[in-house]
Amino acid sequence: MDPSSPDFSANLRRFTGFAGLYDRHRPAPPAALAGLLIQIARIARPEWVVDLGSGTGLSTRYWANHAEQVIGIEPTADMRQEAGEQTTAHNVTYREGFSHQTGLPAACAQIVSCSQSLHWMEPAGTFREAARVLRPGGVFAACDYDWPPASGSWEADAAYEACMKRVKQLEKDSGSGEGLKRWDKAGHLARMQASGCFRYVREATLHHIDSGNAERLVGVLLSQGGVMGLLRKNFTEADLGIDALRTVAERTLGHDPQPWHWSARVRLGVV
Repeated sequence: MDPSSPDFSANLRRFTGFAGLYDRHRPAPPAALAGLLIQIARIARPEWVVDLGSGTGLSTRYWANHAEQVIGIEPTADMRQEAGEQTTAHNVTYREGFSHQTGLPAACAQIVSCSQSLHWMEPAGTFREAARVLRPGGVFAACDYDWPPASGSWEADAAYEACMKRVKQLEKDSGSGEGLKRWDKAGHLARMQASGCFRYVREATLHHIDSGNAERLVGVLLSQGGVMGLLRKNFTEADLGIDALRTVAERTLGHDPQPWHWSARVRLGVV
């Protein structure tokens, strides 16, 4: 890694130690995403899709039936190991690397995706690398869900939001987020437009439906790096409000899966 690059060691620590829980509870990308990106790229089927910040492979395995070859780029060893264990598709592989330094050849891909992870990436370098890796006319897409999903219980959703508000305050007060490299999601589109790496940039919104229950809602919360970081610092579930969330979720959502509605913001750039 270039010594002039940002130090992402705190980010890697943040996402270490709970890969199995992350993979079990996090959502896959919206079902409509692949069709949209393929249509914009004007291709029938991508030869190569590159998935930056691939984590446990949820967003990489998603492409297995839509592309000839899919490669996930992920710097966190714990996440890559889980991805390898969860992946059976022969056309999906993973490689250690950063979004701004993938080690991939130039003009090798027609789609570069980035799911729930652009805010953890150095923007300018990431956009340059995506443009370098993409063929002319190729598409870069960063997809971010709004949290939490609409679970069907406003009380459970409100309890989740209250818990995350508490987590953010405790992170600030305890310094547990010290050293993290993070960029606000609201600025993604403007940074893409200002980068000069794309001929066209826009935002699209997509919706996704899966299912969940009380256990999954708590699991989604526990899959947040900030939550796990505080628990590692010996804060209790009561300190974070997780016990209150669990009580409300069990009462209003129960154990039977019911539809969850996710809203996704997709920032698109064409090279």
